[in-house]
Amino acid sequence: SSLYGRLVGAGLVFSWFGDMFLTSQAQPMFLAGLCAFLLAHVMYSAAFVAHGYQRAWVIIAAIPLTAIAIAVWAWLEPSTPAELSIPVRAYIAVITIMVIFAFGTRGAGGSLYIVAGAVLFFLSDLSVAALRILETPHATYALGLPAYYAAQVCLALSTARNN
Repeated sequence: SSLYGRLVGAGLVFSWFGDMFLTSQAQPMFLAGLCAFLLAHVMYSAAFVAHGYQRAWVIIAAIPLTAIAIAVWAWLEPSTPAELSIPVRAYIAVITIMVIFAFGTRGAGGSLYIVAGAVLFFLSDLSVAALRILETPHATYALGLPAYYAAQVCLALSTARNN
C-alpha cells in the first residue's frame, strides 16, 4: 500500500513483460525486452529513492559500481550490434544507478533484501548479456535464471513491513 510497494510492484510488472519479450530470439523482441527491463529498473530506482537513501552511501557505492559498469561496457561493446549500442549503454547506466541507490537505501535503514535483490538482478543481467550479446556457448542461464528469480523474490519481500 506504500509508494515504495507500488513502485516495486510496477517494476515486477515491467519485468514480467521483459520476460515475455525475451522468449523470442528476434532482435526487435530483444530490444523490447531490454526496454521493459530498463523501465523495471527505473521503477525500482524510484522505489529506493521514495524509501529514502543516505547520500554518503550513494557516493561510496557509485565509485566501484561506475568502474564495474565501464568494464561491463568494454566487455560487451565489441559484440554489440551498432543499432543496440545506445540501448545497451542506457541499460547498463540505469541498472547501475539502481544498484547504487539500493546501497544508498540500505544506508538509510533499508532492508538487506533491497541490496540483495539489486545485486542479484545485476548479476543475472550479466548472464543474459553473455548469452544474447556475446552469444557464448556456455549455459549462462544456469546461474542467471536462479539469480534473476531470487532478485525478484528479494525485491518483493522488501515491501513487507519489519523485514
